[in-house]
Amino acid sequence: MHIDDLRALAPVWLSKTEEQREDKAHWGTNYTGDIYGTGWISEMHGYSFGAAEVGLRHKINDNLMIYPGYTPREGIEPILMHYGLPFSVGNWSFSKLEHHEDDIVYDCGRLFPEPPYPREVKGMETDPNQRRALFLNLECINTLNEGLLLQHTANGCPKPKWSKYLSFLKSKTFAELSQPRLVTPKSVQMMEVEHMQTQEKHVGNPGKPYPKIHTIFSTECSPYFDWQTVGLVHSFHLSGQPGNITRLLSCKEEDLKQYKGHDLATTHYVPSMSRHPLTGDWYPAINKPAAVLHWLNHAKIDAEYIVILDADMIMRGPITPWEFNASLGRPVSTPYDYLIGCDNELAKMHTRHPDACNKVGGVIIMHINDLRRFALLWLHKTEEVRADTAHWSRNITGDVYEAGWISEMYGYSFGAAELNLRHIISNEILIYPGYVPAPGVKYRVFHYGLEFRVGNWSFDKANWRNFDFVNKCWAKFPDPPDPSTLDHTEENALQRDLFSIECGNTLNEALRLHHEKKKCPDPTSISSPIRENLDSISLSPPNQETAREVTTSRKFGKIEEISASRHSPDLKNESRESSLPAMANETFTAMRFWIIGLWAFSIFVFATVISVMLSGRKGQRKRGKSFKTKRRSSHSGFRDLNGNDSHLRSAEIA
Repeated sequence: MHIDDLRALAPVWLSKTEEQREDKAHWGTNYTGDIYGTGWISEMHGYSFGAAEVGLRHKINDNLMIYPGYTPREGIEPILMHYGLPFSVGNWSFSKLEHHEDDIVYDCGRLFPEPPYPREVKGMETDPNQRRALFLNLECINTLNEGLLLQHTANGCPKPKWSKYLSFLKSKTFAELSQPRLVTPKSVQMMEVEHMQTQEKHVGNPGKPYPKIHTIFSTECSPYFDWQTVGLVHSFHLSGQPGNITRLLSCKEEDLKQYKGHDLATTHYVPSMSRHPLTGDWYPAINKPAAVLHWLNHAKIDAEYIVILDADMIMRGPITPWEFNASLGRPVSTPYDYLIGCDNELAKMHTRHPDACNKVGGVIIMHINDLRRFALLWLHKTEEVRADTAHWSRNITGDVYEAGWISEMYGYSFGAAELNLRHIISNEILIYPGYVPAPGVKYRVFHYGLEFRVGNWSFDKANWRNFDFVNKCWAKFPDPPDPSTLDHTEENALQRDLFSIECGNTLNEALRLHHEKKKCPDPTSISSPIRENLDSISLSPPNQETAREVTTSRKFGKIEEISASRHSPDLKNESRESSLPAMANETFTAMRFWIIGLWAFSIFVFATVISVMLSGRKGQRKRGKSFKTKRRSSHSGFRDLNGNDSHLRSAEIA
């Protein structure tokens, strides 16, 4: 198998094996062919079903391997023996199951029971093909015993005593019987015929192998991106996507030293450009083109096509250039219709080919040669649009916050237009949970950049910006509703809600598997108070004040991410955009109340201090007169003096 095929198959092979193993209702012999009906061959079905899921069609050849005990075809020389079944020669027999707990490898000098000798076998069978079968049986067991002898020697065992059988294993006769086998011309011919038949089935297909694909996504070193990474990587392995996936991690050196998520994905490390090294502009979104450029310049890439995703995505199926017709000079992407700057003066100012500006983003499939030409322009055009603050207004950019936050998206579209890269725009790759799916479309990606809800349950990624799901054992999001509780009367609403539930469940399943991999303690074995604390993690999001710690003013543009600004509102869908201006107003209002309260408190404290000081002076005058009187008449003046001193000190302190 080609390595890229194996990388695509392996996770599906595992998941399908688990799936079959759990399907006990269909373990029967009439379903599986398993004569024991115990689900023992679930792994084999897992392989076949996994390969079918990924789209791998095998060339099948039954000439290369044989089970000892089976009769080989005439003219066919098997090159592999599989001793998974019992086999015999005359009264002698061998079954691997009889040696399941046998430590024969470490028991010096002990071998499997010796079989009959070749000369004895010649008299057992007159049919040449049946005799060949018996000789294959001998070859198998004798090769096993020869291997044991060599291993015993390697273990330091003493030289075994001479025996007739040991002498045979070292003889020329055995060497000739066990010499390496080559595939016979007849076997090769049969394989070639089968290969030609396979090619004939694909009429119209030139037979060119599919190009290699590599998937990448950009993140930063924070808990917010870590749980998104866990979700995306988990879904990638289930999706059947060919090739590998690499995380482009943008991080400052000091933050990288404290970072705990190095093992979450195959990672390419990139210096952070969140704070622009030249302008000082705070704009984390620029890390995406900067990271892609850095990866192209520093990584060894053997893929022909690159698929670029965002971290806040869940893959549901493969995204391939051959299915969506990407080619050199013709990348594929998904529509971002709110990028109105492609249709007005913004495009005319920032690209020589405004007519080539495509309103696209989200998922990108691009030939590696196009990406190498394009990546630097993507970065430069992002910086250019970001610096063009005079044209950040909503009527020019479509940015509802007028904060220049979607500069990176325009950087992509203007950079592609500059090279005259005209996209194939597909509506069948990406969907936002909460949107009504088109009938019959098999969407490949969930993009959960917007809030979505099902009944009273909702999910908004921004509410979980500061929560460390990855490093808190068994932490998860609130569970979405059970699909069985949904209203089935309205088909569009039902499909919309099923997609939303699928997205939420996939994220939680990814977290669960991550915590299992981390070897988190069994939640059932944790003491009650701790378990209750863990359970509370998934009950409700952080309070709104905590969730909004990252809200910032548009004036300075210190916003980590505004996913809502990427999407135009749709009244038909259960997605809601976060209101950053509203949050800024709340912050301002709260600050105003704090200032007024502090001012009132200061006046109160000042008045109290003045009052105490004035009352203290009056007290001193009164006590001074009484002191003189007491001094004349008292016989214990020293004690009185000390008592009055203490009163005076109290007044001074006051």
